[in-house]
Amino acid sequence: QVQLVESGGGLVQAGESLRLGCAASGRILTINDMGWYRQAPGKQRELVATITSGGSTNYADSVKVRFTISRDNDKNTVYLQMNSLRPEDTAVYYCNADVRRQLYPRTITRYWGQGTQVTVSS
Repeated sequence: QVQLVESGGGLVQAGESLRLGCAASGRILTINDMGWYRQAPGKQRELVATITSGGSTNYADSVKVRFTISRDNDKNTVYLQMNSLRPEDTAVYYCNADVRRQLYPRTITRYWGQGTQVTVSS
């Protein structure tokens, strides 16, 4: 099995920064894409940012310039640096990882973390 454990959430004021981390562990051969999603109360889960194993990134328009996704492939860890936070960034943030656990079959499974709360006060 594979586990994703997130860290770094909390309560901050508007304009401040937070850094989220998400470490994957367990039976892992390789990890393809990793990413962050968020879900605010009463809203659907939405994409925040993704990063490929080669380092290519993709961001939601609402977080471009303010957020930076990165990863450490040796540690199977993905990070999300969040700057200039706004009250509308308040949500539970979830990480995910597309994991290949064995050579054959070449199955890739998406795993999710348990979520970490980010609250931004005005």
